[in-house]
Amino acid sequence: MQPLYPKIKPNSETFLEFGEHKVYVEESGNPDGVPVLYLHGGPGGGSSPEHRRYFNPEKYRIIIFDQRGCGKSTPHASVVGNSTWDLIDDIEEIREHFAITKWLISGGSWGTTLALAYGVKFPQRVTGFILRGIFLGTQAEVDWLYGEDGAGAIYPDHYQDFMAPLGHEQSPDVVSAFNKQLFDSNEIARIASAKAWTLWETKISALHIDKTELISAQETHQAIAMACIENHYFANKCFFEDNYLLNNIHLISHIPAFIIHGRYDMVCQIKQAWLLANQWENAQLQIIPKAGHSGFEQGIIDAICRASDKMADFLISK
Repeated sequence: MQPLYPKIKPNSETFLEFGEHKVYVEESGNPDGVPVLYLHGGPGGGSSPEHRRYFNPEKYRIIIFDQRGCGKSTPHASVVGNSTWDLIDDIEEIREHFAITKWLISGGSWGTTLALAYGVKFPQRVTGFILRGIFLGTQAEVDWLYGEDGAGAIYPDHYQDFMAPLGHEQSPDVVSAFNKQLFDSNEIARIASAKAWTLWETKISALHIDKTELISAQETHQAIAMACIENHYFANKCFFEDNYLLNNIHLISHIPAFIIHGRYDMVCQIKQAWLLANQWENAQLQIIPKAGHSGFEQGIIDAICRASDKMADFLISK
């Protein structure tokens, strides 16, 4: 198994201003290397120093940013002016800031949604894709993740804890029910709902959950951003019509892609990765046994690092 690359520090860190939003952006690795943008999950999850480590720092110029409202970006947990299309505009501004003509786009979970949406709008800017844990932003996927008969049927004990903050006001529309509490003036209820929302996804993300991840998910600052922003996006159907990405995949199907998905992913069902790969003529799907949704299970790490090595060699040779 190939491990993550060694820890590195950013070469530069900055904040770019997009309206009321100040977005954290960093660059690491080889300034003359293959440009790659890594897109974190959520929406609202924020980036991690570990995301740099998917890429050989001698071969790659690694760009990472915290999407609007999360991580180091401010205002914290803001959903004002925060949509898929706003983030795509931010990505273009970041590309221009670094004077990059074309770049490799990589991401995990919601990061795959954003990567695909960016590629569909700006295919001429993309040299390739490395995508882990496919989420296509459809209503069916949201219903699976938050439904009693979806992931809730696999993890009924965790689902019971997830739904507890709703009390007697539980309804079939879980996203809307949580939306009322997450954006309520009652701060105690808001925090309880945010922690339940974030813990639910964390508990079902890997075959073996690291206790430090459970502790991190309950940290109020992080939980508020993750829950409020993610709920905001799902309440607005990710800001595009259902099945938008598959309907437009022909616009990027000529671009090379590695698609990596855990066999036992309970957050994002594997059938979405299968559907995507079957419609993408230049994509290679790798199903990882003994892996769930987390980007840091050993089999997933191995697959991403090997894919990034292969993609670097391919792009350098072009």
